[in-house]
Amino acid sequence: MLNGLSLPILLAIFAACAGVIWIAGVKLANTTDILSSRLHLGKALGGIIVLAVATNLPEVAITVSAALAGNLGVAVGNILGGIAIQTVVLVAMDIAMKERVPLTYRAASLTLVVEAVLVVAVLTVSIMATQLPGTLIAARLTPGAVLIAILWVVGVWLSSKASKGLPWHDTSGTAPDGQEEPKGHSQAKKNDASARQGESTVRLAAIFGGAALATLAAGVLLERSGDAIAQHIGLSGVLFGATVLAAATSLPELSTGITSVRMKDYRARR
Repeated sequence: MLNGLSLPILLAIFAACAGVIWIAGVKLANTTDILSSRLHLGKALGGIIVLAVATNLPEVAITVSAALAGNLGVAVGNILGGIAIQTVVLVAMDIAMKERVPLTYRAASLTLVVEAVLVVAVLTVSIMATQLPGTLIAARLTPGAVLIAILWVVGVWLSSKASKGLPWHDTSGTAPDGQEEPKGHSQAKKNDASARQGESTVRLAAIFGGAALATLAAGVLLERSGDAIAQHIGLSGVLFGATVLAAATSLPELSTGITSVRMKDYRARR
């Protein structure tokens, strides 16, 4: 659809879509924090599920769009590159903290250990599933997909249990000498500020929905323009997806993560 456009126009479209994802992604994260607090969704549901889905809408749009267009290299590259680029985001947060200890020290908790193990387990299953025969499928489902879904559900349950006091150094499940204020205090502060401004829950839900739609639309255009740019400059879809696309879709996590660490809420879910 965009292959006939010149490179400067494609770059302009790509940059505009990245800007939309940045702004809409920040709106999604902020409104999710406030809605989670007002609707009493809890840390597990509000953080692991709602916020995770909201901030990963660009990756969802890009992966689905690339898969439907047959650009499997872009789809896979964006997923794997998105995981790798989060390390760079953590480095940026460390710099933003302006402290003598790293973020991994301040944010240490059993909940994060459980979530890290879950990521490793899902990636392991994903790689192992590629070695299974292509004929091993029933009801349009493969064993790998089913096992990943089961692991994710179990991981959410374990993470919720860990946040309520599985054994660590203290009953809260967090390491000593971490952040001074309770986990998630930035979420409460955002909710208080929103209440003072008179923002209703309905209005926040509408902003969330609008930002979600804008993110999805921008994600599709980002993938299509990015694929066309990669063809113009002779870059493979896998490499482009794992680098440029992954970096563009990580902008919301970068912005909201830096905001959280500057508010000294090091264990806020991002």
